[in-house]
Amino acid sequence: MQPRYGAAARRRTPGAEAVTGEYAIDVRDGRMGRVMGRVGPYVQLRPPGGGKEWDCPPEHVRPVTLGEVLRARVREINAQGRLP
Repeated sequence: MQPRYGAAARRRTPGAEAVTGEYAIDVRDGRMGRVMGRVGPYVQLRPPGGGKEWDCPPEHVRPVTLGEVLRARVREINAQGRLP
């Protein structure tokens, strides 16, 4: 099992297997997203808190650090607490 975050995850190379449900960074523009799956050769990412998915080539995906995961979770929790 590969580490999800932290120093060991940062040592993984870009393009390492993206795990569905975990966060990843699209290095082309720095956006963070939750890995929703794969469509053809692309990894599909969705922004924290929801929104439109986008496709990212696997070689442009990198794992997130612990701090990035915490920021993403706070964004998701804040988005859930907003009134319509």
